[in-house]
Amino acid sequence: MLKPYFQKEKIEAGCDEAGRGCLAGPVVAAAVILPRAYKHEVLNDSKQLSEKQRNELRKEIINDALAWGVGVASPGEIDEINILNASYLAMHRAIEQLKISPELLLIDGNRFKPFNEIPHECIIKGDGKFYSIAAASILAKTYRDDLMRQLALDFPGYGWETNVGYPTRTHRDGLKEMGSTPHHRMSFQLLPNQLELFPAD
Repeated sequence: MLKPYFQKEKIEAGCDEAGRGCLAGPVVAAAVILPRAYKHEVLNDSKQLSEKQRNELRKEIINDALAWGVGVASPGEIDEINILNASYLAMHRAIEQLKISPELLLIDGNRFKPFNEIPHECIIKGDGKFYSIAAASILAKTYRDDLMRQLALDFPGYGWETNVGYPTRTHRDGLKEMGSTPHHRMSFQLLPNQLELFPAD
C-alpha cells in the first residue's frame, strides 16, 4: 500500500516525468495534489500497471485530485539544454499549472532543480511509495503515449503507435530506412552499431 503523504500538515504535490529514455518526442511531466487521506487499491507506479488500468486511473485521478498539471519540454529543448534539464523544465511547467500552490514537492528520483523556492523531497522510486507521485506518473505516461500515437499517424514506419518513441528494433529500422523526423532528439545516439542490443517491439 502506498502512502498518502510525506508530511501530514503540508499541501504536497507529487511530481514525475515520462519519456526520458526515448529517441523521439517530448519529455512530459505531471504534478498532482491529492486529498490528504487519499487511498486507492490499484493506484501504483505506472510501469506496474496495464495500459487499460492507466487509462482508467487517469480519469479517476483527474476527477479526484485537488489540482493537477502537465508540462512538456520539446525535442528541440532537450537538444538545447540536455534531457536532465529538460525534465526539470517539464516538471516546473507542470507545477505552474497547479491551481493550488503546493507547500512541498515530492519528486520521483534523486535530483531536482528547485522551483519558486518551494521545498522539495527527492524520493528514489517514489512512484511506488506515494500516491501523489504514482498519480503524476500515470498522467505523464498516458498524456505522452497519446501524443506519440497521434504523431505516429503523421510519421508512420517508426512504430511510435506501440513503442511511443523508445529505442526498439522497429524504431531503429525506421531510422535506418527513412532517417530522422523533426520529432527526433538529435543530441541522442539514434543509430548505434549493434541493433541487436535493443529490445524488439
